[in-house]
Amino acid sequence: MRQIAQNYKTGEVKLVEVPVPSCRPGGVVVRSEYSLVSAGTELMKIAESKMSLLGKARARPDQVRKVLESVSQQGVGATYRKVMNRLDSYTPLGYSLAGTVVESTVAELPVGSRVACGGNEYALHAEFNYVPRNLCALVPDGVKAEQAAFATVGAIAMQAFRRSEAVIGETVCVIGLGLIGQLLVQIANAAGVNVVGLDPSEDRCALAERSGARTAGSPDGPSGARVRERLLELTDGHGADVVFLAAATSSNQPVSTAVEIARDRARIVDVGKLPLDLPWKPYYEKEIDVRFSRSYGPGRYDPTYEEDGVDYPIGYVRWTEQRNMKSFLDLTAAGKLQLELLIDEIVPFEDSVVAYERLLSGESRAIGSLFAYPQEAVVERVLHLGKQTETVPPSGKVGVGVIGSGNYASTMLLPHLASNPDVHLSVVATATALSGATAQERFGFDQVTSDYRALIEDDSVDAVVIATRHDLHAGMVSEMIAAGKAVFVEKPLALTIDELDQVIESIRSAGNQRLMVGFNRRFAPLLRQMKEAWVEGQGEQHLHYTVNAGPLDNESWYRDTTRYGSRFEGEGGHFIDVFSWWLGEDPIEVIGVSSPGDPDDLGLTLRYPGGSIGHISYLTRGSRGFPKETFFVSGESHTARLDNFKEATIWSERGKKDLRSRGRVDKGQAAQIAAFVEAVHKGSDMPIGIDSLATTTEATLLAQASAASGRAEPVRRFSGA
Repeated sequence: MRQIAQNYKTGEVKLVEVPVPSCRPGGVVVRSEYSLVSAGTELMKIAESKMSLLGKARARPDQVRKVLESVSQQGVGATYRKVMNRLDSYTPLGYSLAGTVVESTVAELPVGSRVACGGNEYALHAEFNYVPRNLCALVPDGVKAEQAAFATVGAIAMQAFRRSEAVIGETVCVIGLGLIGQLLVQIANAAGVNVVGLDPSEDRCALAERSGARTAGSPDGPSGARVRERLLELTDGHGADVVFLAAATSSNQPVSTAVEIARDRARIVDVGKLPLDLPWKPYYEKEIDVRFSRSYGPGRYDPTYEEDGVDYPIGYVRWTEQRNMKSFLDLTAAGKLQLELLIDEIVPFEDSVVAYERLLSGESRAIGSLFAYPQEAVVERVLHLGKQTETVPPSGKVGVGVIGSGNYASTMLLPHLASNPDVHLSVVATATALSGATAQERFGFDQVTSDYRALIEDDSVDAVVIATRHDLHAGMVSEMIAAGKAVFVEKPLALTIDELDQVIESIRSAGNQRLMVGFNRRFAPLLRQMKEAWVEGQGEQHLHYTVNAGPLDNESWYRDTTRYGSRFEGEGGHFIDVFSWWLGEDPIEVIGVSSPGDPDDLGLTLRYPGGSIGHISYLTRGSRGFPKETFFVSGESHTARLDNFKEATIWSERGKKDLRSRGRVDKGQAAQIAAFVEAVHKGSDMPIGIDSLATTTEATLLAQASAASGRAEPVRRFSGA
């Protein structure tokens, strides 16, 4: 299928060929009929992408702060690769469409249903989209597809109107008569509310008047005076009950205008993007109630609602984003909205790039542009690229299939696979089509697919690299092991003891022990140098690993512990594995203690068969400026410390020995990939034995169980797993 993609580094917008997304539980695959171009939101995104790096930094100071923190922890090289990977990737455009369900896992949305869809990760400018159930609304009879394509943007306007609490007989002013502003005019008019509008564009003011505004004009000049005069007539001289700030501007003028035309104790609702430098005196004197309207309504930005399909009870949340979409469609079906007034052009999808160029250049000033899609497109989930039309096992090389190509995979795994002379990149499988297209273009995969199970039957795939989110690891590992593939999976191997047991059972049943987990730190060059300089035969040793994990960003998927496990369950195996590698033995007992105020703060003690003791302090509330990882070990007259993989020191009776990295932080990703590929290529044992992988995983999972129970937890011995 075809999809519009934007490169945030260059600003280029293009149509790309990508596989049709798979239908997942709780959602539908929709064949697009029409999608709406949100000129304000989308053109702002494209314009920002065309800025220089300095311009992008000025536009996103929050991201600059994160980059500087990353440099202090990971070094310039790793941070640069991560930033460039995010910039030089395809990103989607679009968030409002209408189409027909062609695949469904949702009873109330059967195949053939006409639906309106929303979401800037789902309702994209593409021939097919996967959309979760709560971001779909059935289109009533009598509503055309081109009208239904407005439903998501309509829900934004509906939510703003609800936030205003405007009622029949009141008078509102809409400042900014773009698409959202025009929809607000129509919705308010349908609700029996008097409407006036302000906008510098005469054409938009005229359109607002045709849509039901009592009058509309420029904020300044004669037309602005006319609007103010009419507003006073409608309100008996008191001023607007509600003012909507629906403008997108860098000026603070709308904020000043709003309080001038508002009555005493009026409501001002911000639904646009503009500065809010409130003049204190007039806002104070009128005791203005300033409100914000967040996107489509309650449920927006909540993954439990949007992705998992868990609805809010109507008795507690009357108007969710989906209900706002349905309400908008019902108004349309009842003939209360005149959406045909807002459709300036309908553009064939194959001409979509030209349409964007016309909007960006100012040649087109369309408020409502729709893309119309061909209906003969077929569902194709494996896309062969270049001249190759059949999978051919590469001669003398390891054919690698990759599942997942997020930022970590694209910066820490795929570059090392692509540069390995013994590797042939056969196929990449991704949940989102554009991430697969980016990976193919950057690393040269033969095929892109949205169905990871395509790798099972693909004879060109000898080894599979799994780099998805944590909840998918165990199931995918079991499937690929059963299919006879060699498997490299990013940590964690499993999120529960039951999942771990299922993986072990799949290994035993298939007789396939070609499994490796991405415990990369044991392969880090500086840590290996430190161990080489360590005198063997130290007897009982004490080890301590301090992890300054730091706080999570609000948008991090790690926050969803119900689905993805705790932070330590996701990351803790790294540090336990370092202990096992250093000592040459696996732990036999785990004792965990967590902070009462924050269960993510975890103290862990591990006992080993030879008498050694390991301690891990996993901390989430410390300073970002402190080194992220510090490893300390003490033995017979020897002590050593590794600081954030930048420097290491060994103290002994002969003095002190300092070790330094070569100007960059190397946590061993390149070496671990090389070791895995070599083992697969030569048919030799995996770099880490199955028994150790299983023990490390179980010890990681038992840590918080011990903290919760207050008891030491024994770790099973996995012999010949």
